[in-house]
Order: sequence, then C-alpha cells, then structure tokens
Amino acid sequence: MSALRLVTILLSVVVLFAFVNAEDPYRFFEWNVTYGVISIDSPQQVILVNGQFPGPDIHAVTNDNLIINVFNNLDEPFLFSWNGVQQRRSSWQDGVYGTNCPIPPGQNWTYTLQVKDQIGSFFYYPSLSFHKAAGGFGGIRILSRPRIPVPFPNPAGDHTVLIGDWYDLNHKRLRTILENQRAPFPGALLINGKKPTPGSNAVTYTVQQGKTYRFRISNVGLHNSLNIRIQNHNMTLVEVEGTHTLQTNYTSLDIHVGQSYSVLVTADQLPQDYFMVVTTRFSTIRLEATALFSYSNSNGKIAGPVDPNGGPANSDISFSLKQALSIRTNLTASGPRPNPQGSYHYGLINITRTIRLSNSAALVDNKQRYAINSVSFVAADTPLKIADHFKIPGVFRLGSILDSPPATAMYLDTSVMAADFRAFVEIIFENNENTVQSYHIDGYSFFVVGMDAGVWSESKRERYNLIDAIARCTVQVYPQSWTAIYVPLDNVGMWNIRSEFWARQYLGQQFYLRVYSPVESVRDEKVIPPNALLCGRATAFAPPTVSPVAPPTIAPTAAPVVPPTAAPVISPIGAPPTAPPTAAPEVSPIVAPPVEPVVPPTAAPIVSPIGAPPVEAIDPPTAAPAVSPIVAPPVEPVVPPTAAPVVSTTVAPTDAPEVPPTAAQVVSPIVAPVGSPLP
Repeated sequence: MSALRLVTILLSVVVLFAFVNAEDPYRFFEWNVTYGVISIDSPQQVILVNGQFPGPDIHAVTNDNLIINVFNNLDEPFLFSWNGVQQRRSSWQDGVYGTNCPIPPGQNWTYTLQVKDQIGSFFYYPSLSFHKAAGGFGGIRILSRPRIPVPFPNPAGDHTVLIGDWYDLNHKRLRTILENQRAPFPGALLINGKKPTPGSNAVTYTVQQGKTYRFRISNVGLHNSLNIRIQNHNMTLVEVEGTHTLQTNYTSLDIHVGQSYSVLVTADQLPQDYFMVVTTRFSTIRLEATALFSYSNSNGKIAGPVDPNGGPANSDISFSLKQALSIRTNLTASGPRPNPQGSYHYGLINITRTIRLSNSAALVDNKQRYAINSVSFVAADTPLKIADHFKIPGVFRLGSILDSPPATAMYLDTSVMAADFRAFVEIIFENNENTVQSYHIDGYSFFVVGMDAGVWSESKRERYNLIDAIARCTVQVYPQSWTAIYVPLDNVGMWNIRSEFWARQYLGQQFYLRVYSPVESVRDEKVIPPNALLCGRATAFAPPTVSPVAPPTIAPTAAPVVPPTAAPVISPIGAPPTAPPTAAPEVSPIVAPPVEPVVPPTAAPIVSPIGAPPVEAIDPPTAAPAVSPIVAPPVEPVVPPTAAPVVSTTVAPTDAPEVPPTAAQVVSPIVAPVGSPLP
C-alpha cells in the first residue's frame, strides 16, 4: 500500500469519528474519477467512476453515514453532487460550486454524508464545467430500516434505470459552443450508458413469469423530458424522490430532467420479449431508445419495430399535466420514520412568505443568457458558503435577487436570496416561455400543491392540494404555465435553486437561498469540516505553515498507539482492497512525548458497502434532495494566487480573528470557477 493511500485512509477514519454519529452505521467508498473511451455512435471520451460508465450505485439504509473518498484524475477541477440527498445540517457536503471548492486535478477529497431521515431513489452527478455531459453519474438507493414497513411486498428484483439525452460532442467542445451560441439538440438517448435500438440486446432485463420487479428510473439527461413505457405491461408507481405514493397504474410515465420515479412491474403477460421504450417529449425532433423486458421462458423474440403510437402524442401537454396531478402521497404509509407520511399536516401551516420566480432568456453582451427574476447568475471567485462562514466581504450580497419578477432587463450578478430558518415558504415558478422547465432545490423536499396553464394569481390557491400533495425535490413547469410548492425551511445552509436543463443552468438560470439562523448551534448546522478545501479569497484563512522542529537528541520511548477496535475500513465492490486502521505503520520513536491512546467509539455498527443492504423496506419521503449546478462563467474571471498547499497546524496565531479549521486544505484556484472558459 502506498504511503499516500494509507494517509488518505487514516484521514477518512479521523474525519469519520470527528463528525459522524457513533450510533449510526457507516460505509466507506473509494472512487477514482478518470477519462475513458466508449463507443456510442462512435468512440467518445467519457468520465468514468472506478472504470464504470455509468458509475457504481450507492446502496444505503436510512441514517447511514457515507464516507466517499474521491480521487480526481481528470485534467480539470471536479466535484460530485448528490441529487436528492438533503445534507441535513451540512450544506458543506453538497458538492456544488456555491458550497465547495473543487477537487484539483491529481488530488482527492473525502465527502462525509449522512442520509438522515431519508429513503428513496436518487442519483449523483458531476456538478462543474458541464462534466455531466461526459457521464460520471450513477444511482443512489436508500432503503428503509428493517423495522419500518413499506407498503408493498419485497420485489423479486430491484433495478436502477438511468435514462437521458446524450451529445456526441466532447464536454469541452460543448462548453465552447455554449459560451458563444445556443446548445445544439442532443444526438441520442441512453439507457444505463448504452444506446440500444430495436434488434439489439444492449440492455436486457430478464424476468420470471408471475414475479414483480422494481425499477428506479432517473432522468440524468441535460435537456429533454422523456417518456418511458414497457409494452403490454402496467407500471405501478410506488415512490417519487423519497415519498411513497398512492399506487396508481400507468401505461407510460413522463419523467422530466432531474426527476426520479420508482415503479413495480409484474411479468403477467405471455412469455416472450417486450420493448422498454424511452422517447423524447415536447420537442420537434423525436429520439428513441429501447431495452428488452425479456421473460426467462420466452417463446420467441419480439417481432417488428416499436409501435410509434404506443406512447402519448409528442406535443400533448394536457396528458402530462393530468398525469402529474394524479401523483399523490400515500398518507398511511410510513416514511423513513415509523409515523405515517400523512402525520405532517402541511396544509394547516401558515405561510410566512411568498416568492414568485420567473425564468427568461435574452442576449447579454451579445451572448445567450438565462435568468430567474431577471438575474443571470455568475459564479464568484470563492464558494458562497465558505465566504459566508469566514465573513469575506464583496463575494456576494443578500437581496441581489428579488421575491418577485421585476420590470427590468436581464443583468448579471451573483444572486443570493436571504431566508429565515424555520420559515414556511410558498414558491411559485412562473414559466412564460414556450418550453417546459424543470427546477430542483438542494437541501429540501417540498410539497407540489398546484400547477396549471396560464398566469398565477392569489385566487389559484383555492385549488391547491393541501391534503396529499406529492413531496419531492425536482418539479416541472409546463410552457406558459405555473407550478406552486410549499417549502418548510428546516435546514440551515446555502442551497442552490436551479434549472435542471443544464445549458440554462450553466448560463445563469439558478441562484442560492441562504437559510440563516441567528443562533449558532451544532443542533442546527454542523461546523465546517476539518478537511474542507479552501480556495479563492478563503485561502487567506488557512492556518500558517510551521517549520519542522528538529527532534530531541534522546527521543523518549513512544507509547504504543491503540488502533480503532471497532472500525475496520471496508471497501465497496470494485474498489481496491484497503487495509483497516489497525494496519497503520509503526510509530517512529523520534516523536513527541507519549500520547494517550485514542480509542474511537465502539458502538458504531460497521456496514459493508458490498452490494445492496438486505431488501428491506424501500423508500418514502420526509425530506428531500439537493443538487448542484454547473455555475455560469464569471463576467470577469478572477485569477487567484497560485498558493502552494498549506500544512495546517494545531496552533493558530493569537491575534487571528477566527480560529480556522485545523485540517483545512488550501486549494490553488488555478482552475477558474465553474463555467469559466478554458485557458
């Protein structure tokens, strides 16, 4: 084992015991992010995670702690974000440029996530520099704890289905195009990273007659709403982004960009092969991809092409709107906690604030830009959360985006909206354009209380669903329409609100919501992680370097270090085996005086990340997601100093205004913030 890898493992263990609840299980992952070449229509460079495209699934159980050590072997800074994982009390781990400094090329960083009070189907993805167009995404499934029942029997199989549109252009080339003109239309649809077509067996799901299977379907694409169906079979919807739903049967489902649905399908037809069909929606260009739903005792292969009339009409918005309104919460099912989902009566809570958000498109300085309430977001030179923590002036200003659309032309700014902790907010998304929109809010699950065509007014509240509206983290807004949501702001932090259409988000259709509590308490928000990367203007707050002190002539005998007794490091499938903490190298006697052995908590159960946990209960809501954006290029890129890595010290200067984290790492921001053009 290399010294670097050993140090990395030991650092992960230190971070774990410092910031993780000892009562909750934890899982270790080690991910190597690299470029690779796959052939879709032709050989193309993609982003691989541990050599896989898509990346490996994350399997977890409610309240698990996930220790994910990411090695960036790309030639650009990199971050992962976790679509739908709420990062309770810890926007530090959200993985978007507004909260985190990027992982520099050739370096690594360890995320410490807890899937607190969550179940459901989600996904992770790269959040910077249009990397998502090159892959790097994968599924996340959070199972219920064994003692929490789910409202359906355990399925015979549980499958992740990642669907999305795909460009045949390199992500760097796409960035260049976006910075000068509109993005082209995608060239293909992929199912789990493959471009299957009728007659090919690129993606096959083999089923046994009479048994029921679960499919967790996420639209990980960049631009298009998609429809999915399985010929001659019903899909029973059971979960949407962490919420158990009323179990309604659908012949097809519209899934908008960034959304996740979980369905049960019973193999109850004649034993043969059937097409699983994915098609684009609401576009003049029709793309299609197919997989096989194959019976193990099939009497023959499916004959003929896919029926082009099998799904809804491409431009039929009324079909999609009616379907969306039919998706409702199962009030009697348990969520991640034993109490029923319906025990939270959101419709009886007084609204403390109404926010109206309107999207728009325009040319600014002869370049295509997109905006929310006339503000097109540009990235600052320092992540907003870090600047807020260190009180660095001039990075952003609160109130730089208004609560309602102003009658002004589009302009550029680092838009941040202030909000109070524990407020209960009504947000209305207003879409006056002729294209469907899809919005995501990091850190939260919200209630979709209404949507309709036309212009929103206060009278529309009379038709809100205040009983069993679906709780989710990503919602669509149809053309010339509105969507209303209720959001309980119960999670302190800096949270991204963004368009899930990646070109629009990259070119400004996003902003940050700063949810603030005047009482600084770890009950409301965790402290900055000890391994936090610092970049931009935050490098000034890194601990000073200290010259090494020569050891004494006669070194005292070092006390033996007692290794952790209850925390072996367990590698996930596909990761190189890692030695447990007990294998730490012998301590040199030329060290400081004997130190008391540090024994980590012994009560922390160890859960192996190998494979999925037992097929226990499987997913509801009570808190939802998060997501990360590819932040637009700053108007004037700021070239920060190329600071060498700083070695932290345990002794801060006595006159320092704040004692910075002792283990903070300094990252040279040589690579410009998200969205900046390549040098």
